Amino acid sequence: MDKSLARFIWTHTWRQQIWILVVVALSMIPYFMALDLPKQIVNGPIQGKGFEGAGAMQPFLPIAFDLPFIGSVRLYAGFPLDREQMLYALSFVFLFLVVVNGLFKFYINTYKGRLGERMLRRIRFILVDRVLRFPPFYFRRVKAAEVASMVKDEVEPLGGFIGDAFVQPALLGGQALTALVFILLQNFWLGMIAAVIVAAQIIIIPQMRKRLLRLGRERQITARQLAGRVGEIVDGIGTIHIHDTSNYERADVAARLGHIFKIRYDLYQWKFLVKFLNNFLAQVTPFLFYLIGGYLAVRGRIDIGQLVAVIGAYKDLPSPLKDLIDWDQARQDVQVKYQQVFEQFSVDRILAPEIQALSREPSPPLGAPLTVSNLSVADDSGATLVEHISLRITPGERVALVGTPNGGADILAETMARLIWPAGGRVSIGDGDILELPEAVVGRRISYASSDPYLFQGTLRDNLFYSLKHAPLIDRTYEGPDAQLAKWRLSEAEKAGNPPYDVDADWIDYASAGAGGPGDLLIATMPTLAAVDLSKDVLELGLRSAIDPARHPHLVERVVELRAAMRERLEEEGLDDLVVPFEPGAYNREATVGENLLFGAATGRAPSRRELAADPYIAGVLAADGLDRTLYGMGLDIADQTVELFSDLPPDHPFFQQLGFMTAEEVPLYEALIQKLSGKPYESAAAEDRARIIALSFAYIEPRYRFGLLTEEIMARVVEARQRFYEGLPDDLRDAIEPYDPEKYTAAASVLDNVLFGRIGNNQAEGPERVRALVRGVLEETGLYDEVLDVGLDFDVGVGGRRLSVVQRQKLDLARAMLKRADFVILNRPLLALDQRQQESIMRRVLDGLKHEERNPAVIWVVSSAAMARFFDRVIVFDAGTLVEDGTHETLSNGNGTFSTLVSR
Repeated sequence: MDKSLARFIWTHTWRQQIWILVVVALSMIPYFMALDLPKQIVNGPIQGKGFEGAGAMQPFLPIAFDLPFIGSVRLYAGFPLDREQMLYALSFVFLFLVVVNGLFKFYINTYKGRLGERMLRRIRFILVDRVLRFPPFYFRRVKAAEVASMVKDEVEPLGGFIGDAFVQPALLGGQALTALVFILLQNFWLGMIAAVIVAAQIIIIPQMRKRLLRLGRERQITARQLAGRVGEIVDGIGTIHIHDTSNYERADVAARLGHIFKIRYDLYQWKFLVKFLNNFLAQVTPFLFYLIGGYLAVRGRIDIGQLVAVIGAYKDLPSPLKDLIDWDQARQDVQVKYQQVFEQFSVDRILAPEIQALSREPSPPLGAPLTVSNLSVADDSGATLVEHISLRITPGERVALVGTPNGGADILAETMARLIWPAGGRVSIGDGDILELPEAVVGRRISYASSDPYLFQGTLRDNLFYSLKHAPLIDRTYEGPDAQLAKWRLSEAEKAGNPPYDVDADWIDYASAGAGGPGDLLIATMPTLAAVDLSKDVLELGLRSAIDPARHPHLVERVVELRAAMRERLEEEGLDDLVVPFEPGAYNREATVGENLLFGAATGRAPSRRELAADPYIAGVLAADGLDRTLYGMGLDIADQTVELFSDLPPDHPFFQQLGFMTAEEVPLYEALIQKLSGKPYESAAAEDRARIIALSFAYIEPRYRFGLLTEEIMARVVEARQRFYEGLPDDLRDAIEPYDPEKYTAAASVLDNVLFGRIGNNQAEGPERVRALVRGVLEETGLYDEVLDVGLDFDVGVGGRRLSVVQRQKLDLARAMLKRADFVILNRPLLALDQRQQESIMRRVLDGLKHEERNPAVIWVVSSAAMARFFDRVIVFDAGTLVEDGTHETLSNGNGTFSTLVSR
């Protein structure tokens, strides 16, 4: 980036700028002709000048020049036309010039718009590229929301200005100058009046707009700070709720908004004052033209055609002049914005581009040891975190880093992973400082996991294999229109200075994960998932997910087989009543009344029970045999018994967790509703109240709640209503509900619901856990375990991975650190959310899994308890930021140093 915006624009677009300036210069020819033509029409065929005699003719389109020292040169005499013919001819020429000038404007505006958008794309890419190369300490001083605001919003005006940077002053200045020269040629004094007014506008308006620039800068800074503060609120929402500081945050935001309002109000007042003055000066000139020009026309000093031409020319003068003044303000404004962005993104010790250069070639193994030489690390305030650390770790070693609180073990791990830069000394591999080694080496041969991982929004698969996406290794093949589109995208990327990388190509380094390609990547990944105890979680996510039949056709085809296998397994285990299957002509006692009525799964957002009860079509189906009245009475009984049983319990009582039809907050509402409706007939109840009551019946399950309300007769009537429901189902509901079919896969339902095709009984202890164990066994027997695991990898983890638990996020981070088979695996308390027993179980499996790899990587593990160090060949102990002990577990345990003290705690 160049400090000067104009120089930055010219450096990258000078060829395009020269071309468009040439086009602008050419456009002035028809523009001038369009200004002169009305005078010829008025003076010629309209007033009859040159057509005084009968049958008078005038040449049309003569080509002649008056040259110095030569005189008049006539190339073409034109062809003669009479007065009426000349009127038609000149009028059509005027129309032609209007079209030509419009096409010039269209081409110029389109060209400069495309040019501006390309440069905006270039600037944004440069900014993001610099963010990727910022040193780690920069991110501890800046808010993510402020950086995002600068990249997205603050450079947005630059895109509109860049295309206008050189073209606009040339175009507008050329138009204004052409109009002014034309006026001067018609009448000197009228031209001088226009020139004086123009000079006043050029001098006064920009001076007044300097205050607008200052206010604009203040607005930009305060808006950026507000974006950063809102980002903090989103990130710290849990802390805000814990400490009851939401009103303090409201007060802070209100104060910031008040400050922004004051700035914007002042800006608007001054802006419209400037606009008023500019418009006033623009309108004074026509007044003077009518007054003085009219006087001169009356006196015969100028003809009517000249006056009409002058007024017509001036009509085109204020607009380009105003736009030219606006351009000058925009120039100053975007220069300020660019300067601020430039200063924010100009950081000391930024990584050189060569460090992050793309490399498609595999990085060879690091055979050299990792050496820490006299390392010192300090925080932003200058306080020392670790000092004078020296050690050497060879490939294949198993090293445990043990430390007292604030001992420095975690700081050393982050420094070895290049997440912290040393204040003194260095970390090297062989003879190369790791800060100078390319990321294509360090990012592939060193892996790192911690207890605070960050997951990107996307699927679990995207985040798991993120550590393998180093370069586009397999290009995507495009055909037909897609090939043309891909070619255009590549061309535009190169013109905008973006790298020609295809994000849709295959970036995964399969060889690094021990796979031969996409087909066996999952198989290669499964031992890693098992090592970190994540397989069960992924499978559970897969079972809870709905799938796209086109993506998993094999699973869809075998769903009927799966259901049969599940029924057989239940019979073998003597658990026939554990799952009650759905049957088209029967009522499922373990499902709700609403589920039995619809007998299907919602294809989109599942409607609430109240929405179902209030739906006109469903209401008509229920009313056909009076089932609506029955369910209404049943709902009143449910409400009455629930209120009687639970009204005196506190809202946080665990009994409320067992109620699927009423929350603690709704108990008072239904209590009031019972009092309101008690003793009143069904017809007198309001439609909304009836829907609330019937909604309780829709959520009722007799074996679960045992109120004794659901009789055989009611169940039979619900099944009959189901048949009526599907017989006249309207198109909107037909698309919203996918009915259950024992012989088909229900795409709108989860994988587990498709396998069970029923509901788990409520009378079985630990029923859901037992069912899931049986489902896993059936999936393994039928060979579909891997496919459901693959479905689980498509689970969307949410923003920052927040749809996963902390434990799942830590396991996932540890798994992706293992996947790329690095030479040095640095693990910084990666499983802190687990208890020590669970950590040790996973630790043993991870160490065994890494030990059997061909490369036998070095493992550097910052353990959360000194007792875990027994699994490692070597133990390094830190205290108060210094290395105090280094040896085997047995040697240090038998000593009297810091390690033995930590173990005995």
